[in-house]
Amino acid sequence: MNQNTSEKTKRLVTVAMLCAVSYVAMVAIHLNLVPAAPFLTYDPKDVFIGIGGFLFGPAYALIISLIVAFLEMITVSDTGIIGFLMQVIATLAFAGTASLIYRKMHVKRGAELGLVAGVICMTLVMVLWNYLLTPIYLGTDRAAVASLLVPAIIPFNLIKGIINSLIIFVLYKPLVNALRRSGFAPASHTLG
Repeated sequence: MNQNTSEKTKRLVTVAMLCAVSYVAMVAIHLNLVPAAPFLTYDPKDVFIGIGGFLFGPAYALIISLIVAFLEMITVSDTGIIGFLMQVIATLAFAGTASLIYRKMHVKRGAELGLVAGVICMTLVMVLWNYLLTPIYLGTDRAAVASLLVPAIIPFNLIKGIINSLIIFVLYKPLVNALRRSGFAPASHTLG
């Protein structure tokens, strides 16, 4: 097997592992962070999708997000295609933004700025998408959803993004060092 094929295989294995860990994290951990909106539940799958984006770039955050959201939709979710869309949009707003900035500024400061921008982007994007899609999902009028924006939807997305950012910041370096030692991550991917 040539070097290029070996690297592609290792990347594929790493992406598959991140998909599996994201899925298991999503199945195992569900928290309602904002009691006013029980349909908004936190799970840590975006942590591993974000790590995948930091490792390989925003396109991989998209790939992992699509795979995990699809698996969620067909196995444990009752939200159907709307839930799938909302999951992908939220994840890409967070992990895609963070990994894009980190790719351009590949230092610890770039990771910090990327994660902050990801939290802000996800919060803003999800205000719009919750306003547009949640009335369809809940079978309610738009005014009812609009009344939840400030007391529930904005705080939920801020809290979710901050939790995910902190976990990524704590896990990224040890995880990447372990992947690097095993040959599954390029040598230059650290936050330090």
